[in-house]
Amino acid sequence: MAENKNNYTSIPKEKFSFVHDGERISDKKFDDKPIGYFKDAWIRFRKSHAAVVATVIIILIILFALLAPVFISTHDATFMVASYAKKPGRLNSFLYDYGILDGGTNRDFSEKGLIKAIAVGIGAEDWAGNGVSYEQGMESDYQPIRRINNSRVSVGAGNKESTIYNSRVDTYLEVGFNYLSVEKSEYEAILAFEQETGLHVLYPLVANNEYCQDPLDANYWYKTKKGAPLYENESGKLKTFTLDADGVLEHDLLDNYKRDADGNVVYYEYTGGGNFDTAQYKIRVLYYNYYQFKYGFAPDYLMGTDSQGYDLALRLSGGIKLSLVLAISVSAINFFLGAMYGAVEGYYGGAVDLVLERIADILYSTPFVVVATLFQIHLSKKVGPIPSLLFAYVLTGWIGTAHRVRTQFYRFKNQEYVMAARTLGARDGRIIWKHIFPNSLGTIITSSALVIPGVIMTESMLSYLGIVKLGGSTATSLGTLLSDASAIWTNYPHLMLYPALIISLLMICFNLFGNGLRDAFNPALRGVEE
Repeated sequence: MAENKNNYTSIPKEKFSFVHDGERISDKKFDDKPIGYFKDAWIRFRKSHAAVVATVIIILIILFALLAPVFISTHDATFMVASYAKKPGRLNSFLYDYGILDGGTNRDFSEKGLIKAIAVGIGAEDWAGNGVSYEQGMESDYQPIRRINNSRVSVGAGNKESTIYNSRVDTYLEVGFNYLSVEKSEYEAILAFEQETGLHVLYPLVANNEYCQDPLDANYWYKTKKGAPLYENESGKLKTFTLDADGVLEHDLLDNYKRDADGNVVYYEYTGGGNFDTAQYKIRVLYYNYYQFKYGFAPDYLMGTDSQGYDLALRLSGGIKLSLVLAISVSAINFFLGAMYGAVEGYYGGAVDLVLERIADILYSTPFVVVATLFQIHLSKKVGPIPSLLFAYVLTGWIGTAHRVRTQFYRFKNQEYVMAARTLGARDGRIIWKHIFPNSLGTIITSSALVIPGVIMTESMLSYLGIVKLGGSTATSLGTLLSDASAIWTNYPHLMLYPALIISLLMICFNLFGNGLRDAFNPALRGVEE
């Protein structure tokens, strides 16, 4: 240390540094150059770990919405297969063999129900109609019953006992066989596909006789009597049989295929049509292979399918984009309208403020649900449901922002720097937007960010209640997905789980993000940095 001529001890400036909340913010000592407004806000924002994590989650959700149609699906959002509706996630990858994304679910089967499911795998191996054993059917790649977990005895009406089998079933393979009506040209294309790939699509038709359980269900290819399978005993008589305690067939199933006069199975039946090429054929197909013939790939659905048969991952992607675009648009419009309205109110005050406040009070007292409902009834027919919903939000949504801006203007308009600017001849517009408005910006940005989760929540609520209809072949909303799942989610929980999880994450993360912005734009916490 050195002493000056007045005998005061001086401390070198190199011993000092500027810090902010315990963090060094300047490498050059005594450099008091103010840091930028937004850079200073970023320093404080990143100190809020919850806000940073929430921001990362929001970014990941947005990336999922943008990239899902490109990277995780072999088809677009309009792709719909009704036969595979309400199915859980399934991917044809190594995960399938470990029971992950295998399209499977655990389900209780009655004896007849389990036989019908097992029969799909047996019938899939019997494309020639020569008969297949139980063992061959259980080893088939098309066998929907992956395993039988356990069995138990159930007592029903009249103290009648029956065995219930809890099994793991592949719900895609469980679809089994379907009857289709196709033109002759498509029938020949299927034959060419079978030759080229080695996959069997066409299977023998089933005879409509006394042994047919249901002539409309192509999976009843075996002989039954009152729903029970039949077998032929040593004397040639048909007897009914059951499963043993482990769910194993005690006898092989007898086919009930339609055959011609020579005893050969029949694969198609002419049902009418104009000329040779447009003749209509009734055929019976293994739907899993027909799907590959029709679309060129095996069924892959990361999150399964919705209640109509659309890819749920793509529907979620579209719902996220729709909800975010709507919420951000509402937030931006409310930001602009609220800032303009509140600035005029707060700056001029007096009669101007009184009149504008009464107008805002009248609008604010109008129930939003009533406005949204009326707009959907009358306006949506002309402009569509999404623009009419946007108008409903904008009609009253800006009032909260206007109140906050008005409060901030009343707080700052009599400050010394404002009076100095007015004394120097600054016009009202310059004082409002150059001197007062920047001090209100933090509050406005925070409130605008918090508008987003509110819009998502109310849009989901309106869609769930059926007030707004946003479902369609090209796009849907998260609320519509929840509404579609509300009546069936106990049997198909994935239909409710995914959209509910996305809505919850968006709500929580945007609120945490807004709280982080609130602290970041708090002018009382500003520091200095190079």
